[in-house]
Amino acid sequence: MLLDEDPATLIQHTIGNFNITPDKLAVGRINESLSALQQARDLQIRETESALKKLARTHTTLTNHHQETISSHSATTHASEIATLDTQKFRIAKTASDFEIESERLASHLADLQSRLQELELQGNEGGDFNKSAGSAVNDEMALRLKIYRGLGLEAEKEGGSAEYNKVIVRNGKMGEVHIVHLENNFSKFFYANYFWNIV
Repeated sequence: MLLDEDPATLIQHTIGNFNITPDKLAVGRINESLSALQQARDLQIRETESALKKLARTHTTLTNHHQETISSHSATTHASEIATLDTQKFRIAKTASDFEIESERLASHLADLQSRLQELELQGNEGGDFNKSAGSAVNDEMALRLKIYRGLGLEAEKEGGSAEYNKVIVRNGKMGEVHIVHLENNFSKFFYANYFWNIV
């Protein structure tokens, strides 16, 4: 078929009539957006892979630590430790019970001694064997008191030229301890009696 115009000219006019420039610009913007999205996606993938590797290393470390803990734990050793603690607990309970029994025995013994001492004091005051003469009664009563005190581990002394006993040496034979107590008028006899009893 013969054309009235040159085909090249017709094609050129056809292309000009389509006006594809805006389309080309739109395609360029789309390509730029796709490129930016691809870069963001690649960055996110790298960050995710880095975090995953870090978690994997942490998991490996914790797994190794768990395995070491399990391997170092021995059921036999644990049972032995429990048995040892139970034995110590029973020993402590027995010791506490023994101390309580001994405390009650000593309290009873002290009550007997106090009762005996009171009887001796009444005998000295009312004129028993200790009241043959005023001087001998006082001396015998004091000597008896000192003997009883020494039997309890208490030794009274006069210090500094005092006419009265103002110093007590307390010896605890069971504990191997020696205490020196200076008697003062600021404290009552009841206070010193309790104090001596606690350290005898």
